[in-house]
Amino acid sequence: EYKLIALDLDTLAQRTLYEMPPNFDVSMINVTADGRYVCASISEDMSDRFPVDLLRGYVGFRETWEAMPLSRIMRVAVGGPNEGAADVVWEENYWIGHVNTSPTQPHLLTFCHEGPWHLVDNRMWGLDMQTGRVWKLREREEPDEIVGHEYWHADGVMISYHGRKANGYKFFGQMRYDGADQQEYAFPHNTGHIHSNDFALIVGDGGKVVRLWRWNGRGFDGPKALCQHRSSMHIQQTHVHPRFSPDGSYVVFTSDVSGYGNVYRVAIPDFDTLPDVDD
Repeated sequence: EYKLIALDLDTLAQRTLYEMPPNFDVSMINVTADGRYVCASISEDMSDRFPVDLLRGYVGFRETWEAMPLSRIMRVAVGGPNEGAADVVWEENYWIGHVNTSPTQPHLLTFCHEGPWHLVDNRMWGLDMQTGRVWKLREREEPDEIVGHEYWHADGVMISYHGRKANGYKFFGQMRYDGADQQEYAFPHNTGHIHSNDFALIVGDGGKVVRLWRWNGRGFDGPKALCQHRSSMHIQQTHVHPRFSPDGSYVVFTSDVSGYGNVYRVAIPDFDTLPDVDD
């Protein structure tokens, strides 16, 4: 049984906004830029057909993709007389994940077709919740090319991502939410999850340290080591997943260095004072 719960950070009071229908699993949730809605993807629970444990080792990951579960992007109202009212803004028989709302445009979000990156029909998608229009973002250009870890810039208009060609060439890119102004540059570095507020400074979590790259007008300087994260990353909840604060002054990330997953914050010093990372 999954419930979407609102928590008042001042009083710690809780209230239920939405209860998910039976036989569905939930993916990540996001709030729209105007604070009026919570959006989330839900997909048919496949655990009665084959073993599934996506939090601890991606058990059943490929099988879930192959099963083409019914997936829905839900929008749940927050506050006001319609609080808790839920509507389906998109559904299809394809595994949906990574619902990300624009931080400035309340009607826009991105989502992904989940599954092995080199096998999905297209990883990145855009959705206009006002019109219901859905479109592909950064279509695959050759067989076995992978693209992912997409995220919004702070302006809520540009989107970044990274990927790899079949020949091993790695790249980092950005484009508008409508697919315009696409730019891609060589990015031959070790990284998993990535984030940035714009194209100037990038943070990633590949290897044992939280690392930074700086755009120099032609490519990226770095990586530089911001700090060790010392997370086991044994389960999804302890993946490091660093990201910048809105003002860009610090990075927050997850670690279970203490034995339990917590969120940590580290200030960002001058880029040139940080040690180099040797991958």
